[in-house]
Amino acid sequence: MKVTPAQLTELLSLYVPKRLPVLITGRPGIGKSDIVEQTARDTNHDLLISHPVVEDPTDSKGLPFPSADGATAKFLPFGDLERAMTARRPLIWFLDDLGQASPAVQAAKMQLLLARRVGEHVLPSHVTFLAATNRRTDNAGVTGILDPVISRFATVVELEPTIDDWSAWANRADVPPELIAFLRFRQDLLSVQKTSRDIENVPSPRSWGFVAKTMGVVPKHLEHISYAGSVGEGAATELVSFLQIYRELPNPDAILATPDSAPIPKKTSALYAISTALAARATEGNFDRVVTYTERMIEAGHREFAALLVRDSLQRSPAVANSYAFIRAQGGEIGKIIKGD
Repeated sequence: MKVTPAQLTELLSLYVPKRLPVLITGRPGIGKSDIVEQTARDTNHDLLISHPVVEDPTDSKGLPFPSADGATAKFLPFGDLERAMTARRPLIWFLDDLGQASPAVQAAKMQLLLARRVGEHVLPSHVTFLAATNRRTDNAGVTGILDPVISRFATVVELEPTIDDWSAWANRADVPPELIAFLRFRQDLLSVQKTSRDIENVPSPRSWGFVAKTMGVVPKHLEHISYAGSVGEGAATELVSFLQIYRELPNPDAILATPDSAPIPKKTSALYAISTALAARATEGNFDRVVTYTERMIEAGHREFAALLVRDSLQRSPAVANSYAFIRAQGGEIGKIIKGD
């Protein structure tokens, strides 16, 4: 079953408190690990991250240790197993890249996942298992997961990134508005399936995150080289072309200075760019000017972009909801946009 990041976040918030294990699948770099980390914070759990691909079966069983008389031996937990066994607070034990692990290591996890014990060692009741894996079609070294292991998870879901969820995260994370505008314009480039085994990156939420970190740092003559190394040459070429359009637009500060007369773009790419740029500058103090320009966009037939402008403004600066301009605007077309009408 495919789920969006928002749906997965909500699902985990329900399953984790009930101690129900969840297996998350999906292509590399789409945010599986990030969502698990956010879930740990949201549910007030500690987070233990294991990488079964580099483990031996003994990591999940413990090492045999003889008794004082040498007549018997017990398995003593160590490493991640010991930490989970002695956890005093609610803990999410996250098995990352489980599908890359050997069958022997996967088999060693089965008793832990279902019986919540290994031999005489019993997991505390406040430990919850989550796991993630790429798919066999992702060229990520995944050979599969044993059926008995899969059946020990309460649910198995496939994560699919969406531009709305990514944009909401990007606004909160102060990602450059020009990158948000570009990916809204070219939504198909948010996450691309890798089809070759060449040593190169492809577009994914993770790789676009690297682009975001280098924007404003890399000089213009190195932009294409830098971005191509992060997301591939094709996507980088389109991004650089979009940035040229973005940089030729009217200055957003100039639009806010004269919102009742500033030009409204007609091209789709320019509308994405100007809407995102204005939202990045929206504050409680200038939101009356944002409202003026937004209302003109609606009158010009660009309701979709007016909606993006208002929603992005709220995500980046929640304080605008306290402004008189926002409160007043809720009685008109902007209010309908906020409600989704």
